[in-house]
Amino acid sequence: MGDTLAQKLIRSHLVSGNMVVGEEIGLKIDQTLTQDATGTMAYLEFEAIGVPRVRTERSVAYIDHNTLQTGFENADDHRYIQTVCKKHGLYFSRPGNGICHQVHLERFGIPGKTLIGSDSHTPTGGGIGMLAFGAGGLDVAVAMGGGTYYITMPRMVRINLTGKLSPWVAAKDVILEVLRRMSVKGGVGKIVEYGGEGVATLSVPERATITNMGAELGASTSIFPSDEVTRAFMKAQGREADWVALQPDADAVYDEVIDIDLSALKPLAACPHSPDAVKSVEEIGAIPVDQCCIGSCTNSSLMDMLKVAAILKGKTVHPNVSLSIAPGSKQVYNMLAANGALADLIAAGARILECACGPCIGMGQSPNSKGVSLRTFNRNFEGRSGTADGQVYLVSPETAAVSALTGVFTDPRTMGEPPVIHMPDSFLVNDNMIVAPAAEEDMDSVEIVRGPNIKPFPKTAPLSDSITANVLLKVEDNITTDHIMPAGAKILPLRSNIPAISEHCFVRCDPEFPARCHREGTGFIIGGANYGQGSSREHAALAPLYLGIKAVIVKSFARIHVANLINAGILPLTFRNEADYDKISLGDRLSLPDVRRRLQNGEEVVLKNETTGDEIPLNTGFSERQIAMLLAGGLLDYTRENG
Repeated sequence: MGDTLAQKLIRSHLVSGNMVVGEEIGLKIDQTLTQDATGTMAYLEFEAIGVPRVRTERSVAYIDHNTLQTGFENADDHRYIQTVCKKHGLYFSRPGNGICHQVHLERFGIPGKTLIGSDSHTPTGGGIGMLAFGAGGLDVAVAMGGGTYYITMPRMVRINLTGKLSPWVAAKDVILEVLRRMSVKGGVGKIVEYGGEGVATLSVPERATITNMGAELGASTSIFPSDEVTRAFMKAQGREADWVALQPDADAVYDEVIDIDLSALKPLAACPHSPDAVKSVEEIGAIPVDQCCIGSCTNSSLMDMLKVAAILKGKTVHPNVSLSIAPGSKQVYNMLAANGALADLIAAGARILECACGPCIGMGQSPNSKGVSLRTFNRNFEGRSGTADGQVYLVSPETAAVSALTGVFTDPRTMGEPPVIHMPDSFLVNDNMIVAPAAEEDMDSVEIVRGPNIKPFPKTAPLSDSITANVLLKVEDNITTDHIMPAGAKILPLRSNIPAISEHCFVRCDPEFPARCHREGTGFIIGGANYGQGSSREHAALAPLYLGIKAVIVKSFARIHVANLINAGILPLTFRNEADYDKISLGDRLSLPDVRRRLQNGEEVVLKNETTGDEIPLNTGFSERQIAMLLAGGLLDYTRENG
């Protein structure tokens, strides 16, 4: 029995554990990336570990999230990250150089290498055959120091692509179809691997769109083979020497197989407020549109931009629609300017934004009250746009561009023949916005610059013998990291300041939560299924840590968030019987008696509801390493203790 492509890459990077589904494995990491909304904390953690210089093959820090500088905070963070990079051996992608995943795909990604990034959409690298994972900042810090990255060995899903996309149907429609079938929690504990004859019909940007949004499945990662299409892309980037061919074994066995006929797909849209609430554009109908936003790490490639420019050329955006366009990188922006496509976008009335994440994370361009916003982004969680009642749909660039012209939700297939796009044989390569680190002999002379908004990592403590506290919050299913720790222009600048940002923790669910935590001093959170889906932001664990949360007890967790809770020293526990969720109310007094001893000895952990008298059995499922981390008070303490 042969290996899948993902299994091959896992096997070649395996440091510890056995490749048995459900068991913990440790992987050697070749590359890391960070972005500035999570990067400052990751580098504070890296400094705390005490390794003088990164030990990966390549580590890159990108500035792409907090680029709206309405105060000193973001600029201070950028300066801090730049000086850390110079001193400790990282490459620094300056503000304006582009979105981390787009730039990394263009300039640094290598087929067959492992990559982790402090952003949940790091699996974009799977578009060129990388084994790429989103992770918490502390996991990235450890990997930069040469440490192992641990995951639970996933199951393998093959999505077998046949046929070829019809005119006006896009890669975005492929991943929306996958989300429609699998749901936002259908990929948990799985790696999604694409294969079949249809793969050869998809370009690297199209493949990257699909692997990027695999994060919305809850999947560990997604990956395409590295083939002649990959080779052509890397040659166009002047990096053909980095290319290697990668395919699964012919006799590879998958745990699940899904067949998708590309030729049968239609233009699709994810309706408010979930990426898996998918309908056809035809089914949604011609509802009026207020805003269209084109860009994000999902759909900001040169190919996407050229398609949009061709659709808009010689036309004018509907007077009732605000259209914004953000190229994904300086390379894309330069090439649009050089070939005239940028002039076509401007002439049509598009608002050109800088090469950054921007509206995808609520950093500007919030829609009007109850506004219908068509976005080529990856998430449409309620309130994420910055407008609490915004009606956000996720669509392809083609659907967004056509709808921006008509003023209503429009199936692009009604527009006749699509424009023909010819991609260049070579891309404009100019890495002048990427700053190399200081030479090793010069690193000691580099001073790290810290602004006043940068606060240290929250204090942690070893796990108590027993925990007794009140329920300070009870939430439903599918709580996202946007619910726990919102993004947006007002809150993101506080990412370096856990005491300040904690005042916004869970306020979308319960505005009184932070004040209640301050009053009580310690407490529990009770949640439903798929708790913590969405972003990799570890702030969704660090803010509850600062507020005194000792344990989070839910029906089920999303992969990255449960790892972040363990890293922070917060106990993540699940109900053995999901119906027991209903036996707990806000304000109930709960206890975990002898929890430290029980974890150490592998005994059952029991939750006592002292208010009602109920005893509730809980699942742990921790590895020995995770138990040691929890006992120590989190990954930072564990790393210090174990070297």
